[in-house]
Amino acid sequence: MNLARRMFACSLALTLSALTLSALTFCVAGAAAAAPVAHALERADAESWLDGFMPYALESGDVAGAVVVVVKNGETLLAKGYGYSDVAALTPVDPERTLFRPGSTSKLFTWTAVMQLVEQGKLDLDRDVNAYLDFRLPDRGTPITLRNIMTHTAGFEEKVKDLIADDPGQLVPLRKYVADGIPTRIFKAGTTPAYSNYATALAGYIVQRVSGQTFDDYMDAHIFKPLGMTHSSFRQPLPAALAADAAKGYDLASEPAKAYEIVNAAPAGSLASSGTDMARFMIAHLEGGAVGDARILDPQTAKLMHETPLTMIPPLNRMMLGFYEQNYNGHRVISHGGDTEYFHSYLHLFLDDHVGLYVSMNSAGREGAAHTIREALFEQFAHRYFPAAPDTRRVDPRLAAAHAQTLAGYYDDSRRVDTTFLSILGLIAPIRVLADKDGTVFISLLQGINQAKRSYHEIQPFVWVDPDSRWRLAAKLEDGRVTRLSADEVSPFMVFEPMPWWRSPSWLQPAAGVSLACCFLTALLWPVAAIVRRRQRLTLGLEGRAARAHRLSRLATVAITLVSIGWATVIGLGLTHLTVLSSALDPWLFVMYLCSVVAYLGGAVALVWAASVAWSAGRPWTARLWTTLLALAALVLLWTAWIYHLMAFRTIY
Repeated sequence: MNLARRMFACSLALTLSALTLSALTFCVAGAAAAAPVAHALERADAESWLDGFMPYALESGDVAGAVVVVVKNGETLLAKGYGYSDVAALTPVDPERTLFRPGSTSKLFTWTAVMQLVEQGKLDLDRDVNAYLDFRLPDRGTPITLRNIMTHTAGFEEKVKDLIADDPGQLVPLRKYVADGIPTRIFKAGTTPAYSNYATALAGYIVQRVSGQTFDDYMDAHIFKPLGMTHSSFRQPLPAALAADAAKGYDLASEPAKAYEIVNAAPAGSLASSGTDMARFMIAHLEGGAVGDARILDPQTAKLMHETPLTMIPPLNRMMLGFYEQNYNGHRVISHGGDTEYFHSYLHLFLDDHVGLYVSMNSAGREGAAHTIREALFEQFAHRYFPAAPDTRRVDPRLAAAHAQTLAGYYDDSRRVDTTFLSILGLIAPIRVLADKDGTVFISLLQGINQAKRSYHEIQPFVWVDPDSRWRLAAKLEDGRVTRLSADEVSPFMVFEPMPWWRSPSWLQPAAGVSLACCFLTALLWPVAAIVRRRQRLTLGLEGRAARAHRLSRLATVAITLVSIGWATVIGLGLTHLTVLSSALDPWLFVMYLCSVVAYLGGAVALVWAASVAWSAGRPWTARLWTTLLALAALVLLWTAWIYHLMAFRTIY
């Protein structure tokens, strides 16, 4: 959910296979370079174009199936399935019956429910949400409001624990999910966009509390029923009448199907819906809150949702109330994407053109192909039906080069785990801006387990554009220093802020890497050296304190190495399979925290003592040098473990 399986998710292009990526990039670049002549958006043209795009993209990306829906002027222009909802059974995707999981696109339904209750006077967007809860959110200077939640400025750090399960028996009741695992607020409300599944689940719980209905019942009665969405449900597991039509989820189409995903932050991502049902929802939002005679919002309420922007870094795209801007080619577009572990979706509304585009796929695909497919689909759709000439402005090269150097460095993502062990992702895969001599800016952002790298050139002071995708990058400065930057694709709900020097990967990443290597080599060679000495009938030549210090130093390196491997395993498995990051992991986390104290803190004390003994005992200079290096390595790793909370004994993350 914009972070479900591949965690920080929700947001820049990934890599298809080399062949597919080249083909898609060629198409986009070709569309951008040609004279901007619009095709008429008619069913025959859209179907012909999609039939040339989708089958090849799915096959090349090893994606099982997809549904694509286009609506225009209050009607469904096209709803079509591609590939399979069940590969083993060769069941084709049926746009009217097959249920896909749109992930975080589900949030739009929760926001719509909130606005229904605002419209009725039962909720106030600017009131402290504690007034609507039967538990209390801790204070942090300013209260959290529903407006903060809907614009992702509540200030919560990312919550990953228990987000997704693969067993209905692990379903966490909504109240328990929001009340028992409140994430730390790392920003004051209203100041910083930080996308939050937890906050959306909290809004869903408020809908449940204020309406007097369960969240599922409310959605059935007040959104699905009036819109005639008969193949849609937030319920988990799905009702029997719908379960048979649910598309199976896949990592790769060439691999076996996965279990039905349980999203514990249900209002943030548990929806299952058919393509034609999603068409009705898009039409309702494009046509002032109604589909024909069926109305779910008054026109002024829909307008409030769509046209209440929160500006963080001009001129980048802004957050509305629930929707976020994805303006493109001069057309006003509001959108929302969504990812579970296996389903990947995007919904776009061209507001002034009364056109909607929705796509959902039931596989992550090879190297995250689904992300690239949905991005290319939107960009090519916009170029084909709403084209515009590319922005050819350029800043003076010397000024551009200076601005690029100002921007270069490492940055924190506002959407992050900040107070627990997963914060170490900021060291393992940091956000980095690189500057070329010609003023070109390169930015690498974490997208799950992949790195997406884009290049931008400056078109006006501190505003850059990627010529291929046309997405912009911009920075906010104070006293000549960059305080924030972001990119069009993520700026509504994420910003990047300069990382403090004391944990900057520029020095800590190589220092920690060398330190781990020193400890690993020492731990590995300790038994090897002992075996060699025994076979050669040699002695170490140490006794007393020197012998004890030597032995203790080796034990310390073994402990540090094993605990570091343990953390790498926990984090690697957790990022690959979000279901690992559940309450069942808590006992193991406590073991890891305890072992970390022993290994990192105890190891540092032991190795510093061993180094002092080596110097005072007059050991050979090689022994003194290596023991000193081990002591420094242990101190670096202790610092890393401390600032990245590997000894925090926290199980809310």
